[in-house]
Amino acid sequence: MTSPFALCILAIVTLSLLGLPIGHAMIASSILYLLLAGQDMSIAAEQLLNGMYTNYVILAVPLFILAAELMNIGSMTERLLLFCNALVGRFRGGLAHVNVVQSLIFAGMSGSAIADAAGTGRMMQAMMTKDGKYPASFAAALTAATAVVGPIIPPSIPMVLYALVSDASIGFLFLAGVVPGVLMAGVQMGIVGLTARRRNFPVEPPIPLRELPCITWRAFPALMMPVVLLGGIYGGATTPTEAAALAAAYALVISAWLYRSVSLRDAYGSLAYSARTTASIGMLIAGALVFNYVVTVENIPESIKILLSGWNLSPIGFLLLVNGILLVLGCMLEGTAILLIVVPVFIPTAKALGIDMVHFGVVVVVNIMLGLITPPYGLLLFIMNNITGVPLRDIVRECMPFLAAMIAALALITFWPGLSLWLPRLMGYQG
Repeated sequence: MTSPFALCILAIVTLSLLGLPIGHAMIASSILYLLLAGQDMSIAAEQLLNGMYTNYVILAVPLFILAAELMNIGSMTERLLLFCNALVGRFRGGLAHVNVVQSLIFAGMSGSAIADAAGTGRMMQAMMTKDGKYPASFAAALTAATAVVGPIIPPSIPMVLYALVSDASIGFLFLAGVVPGVLMAGVQMGIVGLTARRRNFPVEPPIPLRELPCITWRAFPALMMPVVLLGGIYGGATTPTEAAALAAAYALVISAWLYRSVSLRDAYGSLAYSARTTASIGMLIAGALVFNYVVTVENIPESIKILLSGWNLSPIGFLLLVNGILLVLGCMLEGTAILLIVVPVFIPTAKALGIDMVHFGVVVVVNIMLGLITPPYGLLLFIMNNITGVPLRDIVRECMPFLAAMIAALALITFWPGLSLWLPRLMGYQG
């Protein structure tokens, strides 16, 4: 336990427990490793700069964050909610179904579960709890659960980060998330339907069909954003990073010019928030790049590969093991940290077992998203607790049926690779 690597791990844990951000902790601990191992400490700066300035794909992260912020401050969200209400509000538990559908649509725009929850969470909470229609704890839990779908359906910031560590195609990763994302939304609506009948949730007054074309037309520019984004990528007009810039520009034009719902003050606030969020993620990426050098020097991925090969695991057995590890880690660690630190250790073994990297990416991202609503440290649970003021234990209790249903959906995604790979193969993927 006195080896440089063991002391490096101990330093990361200690600094994190003392409150230092995980990105800073990884950089400091990696420098400590280089010092103890007798290596040049400037290697840390070299790894950081080379990784941050040569990975063009990282630019997509701040651009997707900005696009989500521009949609949140405009009237796009309200128009989308009205459109969703026209579609599914007439069913029992209508507003709960609206919550699921709006997250499914919003997922095609933001790429971030946090943005989805923060963007519509307060609004959906007010709508669902008005006049005591739904318990506040159920509304908060449902909003947290539906936000999980956001990064599974394209665009997806976690998939961009996975592509960074695995060299998988971002375009095919985005396509691979579509069917699993719809499956997740489907099981959520199933739980909502069962709960609505059991607890006699209200039925919303149906919107006349004659009003549907007008409502659709008002929401149409917002609904076109995923089409513009994915059309640019798969039509060959843009790279995924350029598509992220296009998405941000489209959100700004629609919100500021067409809907006229964004002021200069709002736009500045969005830019400032996006910059702060990007800086936070950037420090985590920088720390992971330096720490991954340490992991590579210590040959940890190869050692894990040799260890697991001795267990004679089948591809399915390995995937089940990864599912278990990631679900447990998701209870304690932030998803980006898991993607950048833990997942690269498993990639050599997955490749050696012949597991498709695109399918593996979907499995990994779904696991990490479920960690956002897994107690005791599910980030979305804390966000909804902060937004709504509902006690955390009540949100966790109401969230359990949704978590169980989504874990069942994860099992289906794991055992049936074709569920993820059908759409990419339709578009020419050879994996």
